[in-house]
Amino acid sequence: MVEAIRFRDDIHEEPAVSLDAFLDQSNATAVRIEAGEDARLLLPLLDRISLVEIDFPVFGDGRGYSAAQILREAGYKGELRASGDVLVDQIGYMRRCGFDAFLPDSPIDPNVMEEALARYDNVYQGTTDQRAPIWKLRHG
Repeated sequence: MVEAIRFRDDIHEEPAVSLDAFLDQSNATAVRIEAGEDARLLLPLLDRISLVEIDFPVFGDGRGYSAAQILREAGYKGELRASGDVLVDQIGYMRRCGFDAFLPDSPIDPNVMEEALARYDNVYQGTTDQRAPIWKLRHG
């Protein structure tokens, strides 16, 4: 198994249960969202969730970005983990949407990841990370 990459101090190790199982029980604190499942179902329960793991079945499936954005904009502060077909060139975008932990199917070289995260000073779109997009910097 590949080691998880984390950008947070508080690490949650409880196994994540499926969305259906989470909604049916009262004691789980970790949930896994599969591609196509609606993250908005978790919004009334955010106060009891410590980990949301969002699956990326293939690198081109962007639905997980939307799920992360929805959760962070709603105020979710716990661990948000991207799992599955997570590639090093996606991590910067995932971080901007609120992911702070990664469990890729294949190992990611930490040095390559750091280079990728530091490559660009400016961004083109606003997300939950509060970085000002380049157009706003140019035009106020």
